Amino acid sequence: MEISQVLATKFNIKPVYSQNLINLLDEGCTVPFIARYRKEMHGSCDDQTIREFADSLNYLRNLNTRKAEVTKLLDEQGNLTPELQKSIDDAITLTEIEDIYRPYRPKRKTRASVAIAAGLQPLADLILKQDNDDLVTLAKPYINAEKGINNEQEALAGASDIIAEMVADDPTARKNLRNIYWPRAFIHTEWKPDKDEKKVYENYKDFHQVIKFLPAHRILAINRGEKEGALKVDMLLDRNGYIKVFESLLRQFVKGDSKEYLPEFDEQSKIKLPKSIDYTTLNSRQFVAQAVVDGYMRLLAPSLEREFRNELTDKADEQSIKMFEVNLKPLLMQPPLKNKVIMAVDPAYRTGCKIAVIDENGNVLDKAVVYPTPPQNKIDEAITDLSALIIKHGVDAIAVGNGTASKEAEIFVTKLIKAVNRPVQYAMVNESGASVYSASKLGAKEFPQYDVTTRSAISIARRLQDPLAELIKIDPKSLGVGQYQHDMPQKRLSEVLDGVVEDSVNTVGVDLNTASVPLLTHVSGLNSGIATEIEKFRDKNHGFVSREQLKEVPKLGEKAYEQCAGFLRIPNAKNILDNTAVHPESYPAVHKLLNHFGFTEQDIMAGNISTLPQKIESEGASKVAEICGVGEPTLNDIVTELLKPGRDVRDSLPQPVLRSELLGLADLQVGMDLDGVVRNVIDFGAFVDVGVHTDGMVHISEISDDFIKHPSEVLTVGDNVRVRVIGVDLEKNRLALSIKKADK
Repeated sequence: MEISQVLATKFNIKPVYSQNLINLLDEGCTVPFIARYRKEMHGSCDDQTIREFADSLNYLRNLNTRKAEVTKLLDEQGNLTPELQKSIDDAITLTEIEDIYRPYRPKRKTRASVAIAAGLQPLADLILKQDNDDLVTLAKPYINAEKGINNEQEALAGASDIIAEMVADDPTARKNLRNIYWPRAFIHTEWKPDKDEKKVYENYKDFHQVIKFLPAHRILAINRGEKEGALKVDMLLDRNGYIKVFESLLRQFVKGDSKEYLPEFDEQSKIKLPKSIDYTTLNSRQFVAQAVVDGYMRLLAPSLEREFRNELTDKADEQSIKMFEVNLKPLLMQPPLKNKVIMAVDPAYRTGCKIAVIDENGNVLDKAVVYPTPPQNKIDEAITDLSALIIKHGVDAIAVGNGTASKEAEIFVTKLIKAVNRPVQYAMVNESGASVYSASKLGAKEFPQYDVTTRSAISIARRLQDPLAELIKIDPKSLGVGQYQHDMPQKRLSEVLDGVVEDSVNTVGVDLNTASVPLLTHVSGLNSGIATEIEKFRDKNHGFVSREQLKEVPKLGEKAYEQCAGFLRIPNAKNILDNTAVHPESYPAVHKLLNHFGFTEQDIMAGNISTLPQKIESEGASKVAEICGVGEPTLNDIVTELLKPGRDVRDSLPQPVLRSELLGLADLQVGMDLDGVVRNVIDFGAFVDVGVHTDGMVHISEISDDFIKHPSEVLTVGDNVRVRVIGVDLEKNRLALSIKKADK
């Protein structure tokens, strides 16, 4: 089946849409551009679906490449048969291809390869036929002292090794056993307290769970515990599971009634293996059965365990990366705190709290260092100094970093707000990655006149003012909204998170005349080199007055212009369309639309086109789209932009929570209802900031009265939620919350 047809079926889209997506991706179009400006070609798939489509496309192409490689290798070996070729052609996963090639793959030295080198393959083939029970007679011709085969017992032992490896490599056997393992195999862990003094893994001291039901966070925790030597991990089956395994293998390889050859089990359901075997006393079926058991225990079981452990880890990695992806987007898309002068407090103990004040445009107005936290505790002096800064610069809000000493800094800020003669509120800001940025080349380039601590404070202030513009400067893995991110495949994690950043930046759009080079770099079709050229052109020409000028920027070719133009905004452009998400290629369609209904661009600027949707509806959207020369999805997007030119999609999202007073954990009681903000969503729940410095935990069972498989079905980072306190542990500094009880 053609790749485009396979993908059309998988994503439930028309075959023509599938082929169009393949063509667009192959042409070098970016996902944001395809999702926004080529909707008619793919049926309005969203950016996430298109990224998944692209991943599947790469997988299928890699599969086809591997099929061709395996076919060539088998042909060169002289092992390619019509049956093997059909199996290769019919394979739909890379695992199937590797199973087919496994028996023919050159191996390092094994017991079977030694036996084959000694000339025992024909003996193994004869015994496998199971039509001659006189094994001693069969083995005599293969005795060869020069090759290390001194008697019949050694010849038969070598033949057994060959059969055992054949069993372990057999594609059908492996496939059948996978079907047995998946619903029955379980992970069992044993805790090593001497390797885990902090008792991080104590919950896994005698843990077992069927692999089919293992959640991602447990898989990753077990992997980490095993890597640190704190856990011993095994994948096992119960007695019935092992019986099914051997019934399957023996039925495949042993003729007649194979059940009589099932191995014995001890009281702990472990398989009893003989210490030694006299092969000369066995008949052919007993011999093959014994080789099957040996092949499973020594080769196949460890191989399947590695395979399943790797598969579980891969799935856990993908799920955790997905969770990181789900959390990152709302973090980046947090609404900016517009038209506010912001003071940042970067907390610390001994070295004092670093202060930075920025204006409405993010420019630094002032900086300072105060010492209201231990050990200095110069609270009154700090209040005097910062009150003066607040009055001098007209500070509207204070951003407090949530790192070291943040609790003491937050308490101080509430006192400062009460003391200052000006209405000021504060917000706790996630400072994850701020120190990384402040010490980076980018931080030094942006603020060469300031030291790293001041840069960190500036970053915290800007995170409250415009989260997206500031957070894109930092490696997404450093933003603290995932779990086990350091254990995941870093290349894949970076690839997915970079996609989230790209989608977020292009969803919001970028001011062409104020955007930093890092921000421009994430615009569809641009890279750091072109972004730098845009900055140079902007500085030389005192800004852009039209999108058309982009064509004059060095290195920005026709393809890059097509990809980026719609995502770049010019707020004060002569052509109002240059401050919208309408792509320049659609400007003629806009003019046709306006002329058709008697509107002008001045009407757009004056907000006098509110009746446009009704006019289109009365005439028929399909007819109007045809008149304008675009599809209906593009027409709808154009109308949305014309009604609100220059709109920021983030303005419709919940605004930042600003506070003026602080509660402590000791002030909370079970049953209290509080307002909070979701800070992180993980597999088993969510963490919510309710203004007590310690984020409260909402377990998945306390999120909804309805059954949910994952917290992300209900919650996203940045959500404003009403919660009820259901547990306060002052000793462990833990807070348990419920959302569903607060709704009642």
